[in-house]
Amino acid sequence: MSTLFRTKSVEQSIRDTEEPEHALKKSLSVLDLTVFGVGVIIGTGIFVLTGKIAKETAGPAVALAFVVAGVVCALAALCYAEFASTVPVAGSAYTFSYASLGEFPAWIIGWDLVLELALGCAVVAVGWSGYVQSLMDTAGLHMPQALAGTQNGTFGFDLLACILVLVLTGILVLGMKLSSRVTSVIVAVKVTVVLIVIVVGAFFITGSNYKPFIPPAQSVPGSSDITAPLIQLMFGYTPTNFGVMGIFTAAAVVFFAFIGFDIVATAAEETHNPQRDVPRGILGSLLICTILYVAVSVVVTGMQKYTNLTVDAPLADAFKAVGHPFWAGLISFGAAVGLTSVCMILLLGQSRVFFAMSRDGLLPEVFSKVHPTFGTPYRTTILLGVIVAIVAGFTSINELAELVNIGTLFAFVVVAIGVVLLRKQRPDLHRAFRTPLVPLVPILSVLASGWLMLNLPAETWLRFGIWMVIGVAVYFLYGKSHSRLGRHLPKLPVDQAP
Repeated sequence: MSTLFRTKSVEQSIRDTEEPEHALKKSLSVLDLTVFGVGVIIGTGIFVLTGKIAKETAGPAVALAFVVAGVVCALAALCYAEFASTVPVAGSAYTFSYASLGEFPAWIIGWDLVLELALGCAVVAVGWSGYVQSLMDTAGLHMPQALAGTQNGTFGFDLLACILVLVLTGILVLGMKLSSRVTSVIVAVKVTVVLIVIVVGAFFITGSNYKPFIPPAQSVPGSSDITAPLIQLMFGYTPTNFGVMGIFTAAAVVFFAFIGFDIVATAAEETHNPQRDVPRGILGSLLICTILYVAVSVVVTGMQKYTNLTVDAPLADAFKAVGHPFWAGLISFGAAVGLTSVCMILLLGQSRVFFAMSRDGLLPEVFSKVHPTFGTPYRTTILLGVIVAIVAGFTSINELAELVNIGTLFAFVVVAIGVVLLRKQRPDLHRAFRTPLVPLVPILSVLASGWLMLNLPAETWLRFGIWMVIGVAVYFLYGKSHSRLGRHLPKLPVDQAP
């Protein structure tokens, strides 16, 4: 048991980053990190979920749902910021867990992050393909059904999603600075589109559309199978649509729109001044996106009665409803462009977590080699890029989106617990950023994330559990015996073994 919870010291983690063959190139500033954060957070959430949740769950109070979800993420972000300033090493929650909870918990969270980021990237790539195919249809161009992906029960390979992932993989191999420049251009385009929605849409707001701001509560028909929320199966609690509780039900769904700010922490090792810049990048990008989300939701529910909003493309269709198809087309273009950066940054985060696990010996160390010219973990990036491209080609969005949610929330819980433990274990460490009100803020983060996890379907928990069981098997069959930390520990005589 002692080997399962052996911790890797912060000092050792930092020394590992200085080994020439494993050293990532430092090229990022606080602006780059903030752009990465905004680039990955603003995606399908703002262009799709805003209308869907307003129509089905919260009404105009969807703006409050975004605030609630933003607060939950802010609690986690404060914990991430402390860890990232204390342990500025690639791997995010995996590295943090290794320093505080031990090797086996770190493996579990790393395995979880690999799943979360891979599926998240595949889901986003499929969504991007859908937008591009829609724009192509408008122009009179049509993808062959066999290459258009799985739609309406008809099987097909999504060629566009696959090509997107492969192209972005190539960009990531060529260097972080190039990736940052490409991301900056993409983020500038999509933030401009979001601001256009807010500014132009504000002229078409009708006050009566906000009444009632919080529609009367509606009970949701209960279910006893695995598609029901876990909290319902465990305690008989049935989530409510609309009303005050509907805001919290909606928050569990729109939380998907905030996923990604933790990716900033995975780039800590490639940042010039990580102790200062990573916390600013995490908290700054989260604040910017929360403000934009709330503003867009207020505008779109003011332009069109929430009961009339569409589910597939609510922002674009709201402009069509007020007689402005030009703006609708611009929004669809902005959504397609915006999803490109989301996909790229999820690929970036996934490759860095995998790289960190490989450098520690828990995965084959051949994947921890850095390219001599570009300074990137090219083998890891290419391997994962090809796998995600294949998954995206054969993936349907609906089944995988909730797995991404549960994986992220699980990481939030582990990081919050880790902050408290590391404060007790290593009070001597220099912390450029300190989470306020410890242990209150981490406890609130655990409770809030746990609540959102309980609102996810039992089916999602089952799939997550299966993935975790596979991860445990891989650890005991390979990771435990190949761990670099285990190889460096002194061998004790049998009578002195703990």
